[in-house]
Amino acid sequence: MSIKQRKKDHVELTTSGEVNYRTSTGFEDYQFVHNALPEVNVEDVSTQATFLGRSFSFPLFISSMTGGYTDAGAVNGIIAEFCEQYELPFGVGSQRIMLDDPEAISSFSIVRDKAPNAFIAANIGGAQLVGGLSQENLELLIDSIEADAVIVHLNPLQELMQPEGDRKFKGIEEGIKKLCVDSPVPVIVKETGAGISREVAEQLLQRGVRVIDVAGAGGTSWAKVENKRPSRENPDHNFDDWGLPTLACVLQVNDLKNNYDFELIASGGIRSSQDIAKALCLGADFAAAAQPVIKAVVSDGFEGLEDLFNLWQKQLVTVLTLLGCEQITDLGSRHLKLSRSKR
Repeated sequence: MSIKQRKKDHVELTTSGEVNYRTSTGFEDYQFVHNALPEVNVEDVSTQATFLGRSFSFPLFISSMTGGYTDAGAVNGIIAEFCEQYELPFGVGSQRIMLDDPEAISSFSIVRDKAPNAFIAANIGGAQLVGGLSQENLELLIDSIEADAVIVHLNPLQELMQPEGDRKFKGIEEGIKKLCVDSPVPVIVKETGAGISREVAEQLLQRGVRVIDVAGAGGTSWAKVENKRPSRENPDHNFDDWGLPTLACVLQVNDLKNNYDFELIASGGIRSSQDIAKALCLGADFAAAAQPVIKAVVSDGFEGLEDLFNLWQKQLVTVLTLLGCEQITDLGSRHLKLSRSKR
């Protein structure tokens, strides 16, 4: 099967709602500490947040999703236009295909046409870094979208569930190290839904990575996605729920801030502003989501994404007000308590 068809299958499956983890993110283990005397005015509450030195309207990074097939350009164009208007950062899907197929470049380059001022991150798989990414290919990834950062996605589980997936993972760490040296823009490393542990995060930080996106279990299971592809024969469902819950990843990786200077993104099952606020309380600097965004776009286009964002922004203002916070940076662990069942 072609990469283009595989990408198309991925979008159709992830928007279906049938490929989520049975494992939860873990955020439900915490409850907010309600403040009956908040002493803030709603009109003074701000959802502005900073990421890699830039200011954004809301602490949400729209995660990498798609690219490289006919309809992807339209989807990416809508997301790019939205992020330009609402001042949000986002990442394109894996650009691997355009390294081999120049015709696929347009489905990515459209994002800069639609969003000349937005923060846009390029994206390449860890497996493509084995042996080192050539300077020519690095420049193509960055220059094709005038990228502000480069995302390296780690997805060994997904690859192993793909009959045509990569099977060679030795050398990815050295490839990331080389990329951090060669890249003129910051390097972000993310999982694709199975989570990044404390140990792996520390290895990445020692190699020069600037941002860790834990992308834990609790949202879309890419093992399920691969196992449910129409062309898949003999799927192995034993790994459908493999992974580290998002909450556990956030807590583990946040602990490294005592020794390393980096930024932490919480993603994997982020489905509401309450999830975002809990992640920020527990040490994340930003949150990220993909599935709710692409589902809104595929269903209702720009307007659907606008409705989702307006709802999340209104809800985050409400959460901040009920906690007595005027800004994102006021959030902390004191605003949460473990639910009674978890004590």
